[in-house]
Amino acid sequence: MSRYIATRAIRGANALVTEAEFMLNKALAEKGPDAPISFPNTAYYLPTIFAMTGIAVEKLGQLTDVLKHARELLHPVPASSKWTPYLGETLDGGMATLFAAEAIEAIRFLYGLQPEPKPGLQLAGGTAYPQLGESLEGHLNGPIDDIRLRAWGIQLVDGRMPGFAAIVGCAKNNQVAVKIVRELQKRNILTFLCGNVNGRSIIDQLQEEGVELGYDTYTVPFGTDTISAIYPIGFASRSALTFGGLKAGMAQEILLYNKERVFAFVLALGEVDDLKYAAAAGAINYGFPVIADTVIPEILPTGVTTYEHVVSMPFDQIDGADDMEKAERLIQKCIEVRGVKIKMTEVPIPVPYGSAFEGEVVRKADLRVEFGGKYSKCFEYLYTAPLDEVVDGKVEVVGPDFSEILPQGNMSVGVVAKVAGRAMQTDFEPVLERQIHYFVNGASGVQHVGQRDIAWIRISNAAAEKGFSLQDLGKILHARFHADFGAIVDKVQVTVYTDPKLFEEWLGKARESYDYRNKRLADLTDDKVDEFYSCTLCQSFAPNHVCVVSPQRLGLCGAYNWLDCKASFSINPTGPNQPIKLGKVIDPIKGYWEGTNQYAAMGSHGVVNEVTMYSIMENPMTACGCFECIVMLIPEANGVMVVSREDTSMTPAGMTFSTLAGIAGGGLQTPGVMGVGKFYLISPKFISADGGFKRIVWMSSVLKNSMAEEFKAVCEREGDPDLMDKIADERNVTTVDELLAWLEAHGHPAMVMDPMF
Repeated sequence: MSRYIATRAIRGANALVTEAEFMLNKALAEKGPDAPISFPNTAYYLPTIFAMTGIAVEKLGQLTDVLKHARELLHPVPASSKWTPYLGETLDGGMATLFAAEAIEAIRFLYGLQPEPKPGLQLAGGTAYPQLGESLEGHLNGPIDDIRLRAWGIQLVDGRMPGFAAIVGCAKNNQVAVKIVRELQKRNILTFLCGNVNGRSIIDQLQEEGVELGYDTYTVPFGTDTISAIYPIGFASRSALTFGGLKAGMAQEILLYNKERVFAFVLALGEVDDLKYAAAAGAINYGFPVIADTVIPEILPTGVTTYEHVVSMPFDQIDGADDMEKAERLIQKCIEVRGVKIKMTEVPIPVPYGSAFEGEVVRKADLRVEFGGKYSKCFEYLYTAPLDEVVDGKVEVVGPDFSEILPQGNMSVGVVAKVAGRAMQTDFEPVLERQIHYFVNGASGVQHVGQRDIAWIRISNAAAEKGFSLQDLGKILHARFHADFGAIVDKVQVTVYTDPKLFEEWLGKARESYDYRNKRLADLTDDKVDEFYSCTLCQSFAPNHVCVVSPQRLGLCGAYNWLDCKASFSINPTGPNQPIKLGKVIDPIKGYWEGTNQYAAMGSHGVVNEVTMYSIMENPMTACGCFECIVMLIPEANGVMVVSREDTSMTPAGMTFSTLAGIAGGGLQTPGVMGVGKFYLISPKFISADGGFKRIVWMSSVLKNSMAEEFKAVCEREGDPDLMDKIADERNVTTVDELLAWLEAHGHPAMVMDPMF
């Protein structure tokens, strides 16, 4: 253990706790102890304090005890004669630093100083703040909201997002800063930005180079001082509470969870001062190593982190031909030290590629061309052909490329993928076809929305200037299908049609296939198969959660249906999706089988003994935390409400989505509460044992609007075409009393149905 590091870290911790105490005393005098404080858009109060101590800080005065505890964690600076100070003293100082930093940021929110102003910055997706309206312009992000945390959940558990990096400081120059971020994006690593060196931050560098920052690009700017590094730690704390089924105050378990399951590291760029050493000690508590691009003492023995604790890799001493190569090797070292498992696919296109770009938005001002949308058509179609009819790697553009289209113009495009493989099945066609959305979205400067014949693709000026063309769409699909589905796909050939006559001809063929698939899927019901599928992807974060996927009940994340799981099993027979032989039917109404119960007991490690497929009231399915919606009983209304992950408003249950998620997630089995995928709502088996769709008495308006056509069809099926008009939402009902009055006035069927319990 380095005495130098211990001295700097403990000194920095003492200074920050003192600063926090000063700010708190000032705020108490000016605002009073009852002044409300929080991090907006999260149900976890001040998340690190909450996770580590169990204290739910809601009022300013409660920070007094928190900072008293932080003060108790501090130790004297090591004496000069003590060459091997105890690591624990440094870690205690690190934890005190985290408490003090979180308290300071909360006080800043109280004074309107957070999120930090940043003139000229336009976030590409970020946390919305009520006091700022809907604008994402002119400020940094501040803490990540619970909606985004859960939206990223499925990417964290399935490996698309292998971990996150917290970058603190400022790179050698702007070009190095961009290269570091691009290397992380290429590997789909979520990147958090904070801190500065002599007043200059990596955030400034990226902003100057026009790098898009925000949720959509996996690159989140928190703040330009080191204190804002508490936000990534808060994200890690909430990950344990959200997905791990852990409770606030279980400090040791939460720290171990992060060490073993949340693959994060800190990259310190530029000079490391006392506060950065202290913050680094806080990160090490979580099992997150620190890599510095300057000369600092190292802590190499393993123990708290998986491998080395502190690694020095002076940038100018890195072996490399130029700064770009040095930056690449720096990131490789970070990944090596943390043990991040990377899934990389080399895609031969002229723009950066990776999942980090999946949410990127191409705005009108930066639009080169678009396919589909209001002014043209776009479709995607994948079909199976015999091996000898497919030329692997052949990509053709039949018709003109968009280079002939005026800037900000549009054209109709059809993307047809012909695949072959000895293990390929017709059932897998829609599964692979649906992946086109994710594959194309991975290209920087390309925006993809929708699927089938309502696809919509936008190409940015920046991508076009780098040489991106229609042929590159085919190259993406060829590379990704081989990389992700190599077990069943042997050959991939892609043709892009822009010729008007051939476009219409293939659009007709595609629609015939879509219709056939729709009818086949509609006929694929739970009672026509003898096996369901397990999904244990989320056990990487929620160890005791089990997901049972059937033809009529997709996974709660919304990303995996029965066919997806079947394909996954064929691709990887030892993977997360295993067949569950149903065996004897125990209760066909509630959905009990011998096989599903046996799997529930085994998969949950004995935590869950029985699970129903069709009931919310009796042994409902568990959830991890990445569900799209929460269904919850409203006893007074004899029905359930459905809250969308995107809905931040108050519900009749007196809780927002974020608060409700703490009840529904973590692998817990809670009668009356269930996390679901949104398309399960339209299944005939949706809580069918409890009355089905007619039990919905309240629903988030975002769901009503986004699935209007689907719900219309369900209402017709249920024999009540006007049912959606009888279901309340946050625009007209936010309390139980208001809900009951609404249901009575609109004649909702739940009011006369049998009691749910």
